[in-house]
Amino acid sequence: MTRATETTHIISQYLPGVKKISTDLLREGAPIEPDPPVSHWKPEAVQYYEDGARIEAAFRNYIHRADVKQEEDSYEIFVCHANVIRYIVCRALQFPPEGWLRMSLNNGSITHLVIRPSGRVALRTLGDTGFMPPDKITRT
Repeated sequence: MTRATETTHIISQYLPGVKKISTDLLREGAPIEPDPPVSHWKPEAVQYYEDGARIEAAFRNYIHRADVKQEEDSYEIFVCHANVIRYIVCRALQFPPEGWLRMSLNNGSITHLVIRPSGRVALRTLGDTGFMPPDKITRT
């Protein structure tokens, strides 16, 4: 997760005082077998079980409503890789998680999910790279 660690370091320079937490739950992996299947990416079946359980644990641990006593908006920034982001977006929106590979994200892109106190979820941005010069946008 070198790229994610480097990105976290860069972001934290602009957000002094924001607490950083490192977790293996958000490490890149194979969250669930994609449907429809693809021919260009076929991890071993065991990888889906190992990575999938970990990435699902990340979703359950980090994606939730605010405490009812919370009075102000709160924000959390997750710096992780595309497979994890796509899976979390599918789960948060209650879309079939097997569709995660139907979305494509550029490196360094921004995805913005909103979770309202009622539990309603809105996807404000998925994979935005409009802030980057075109020659810096990559997918691999």
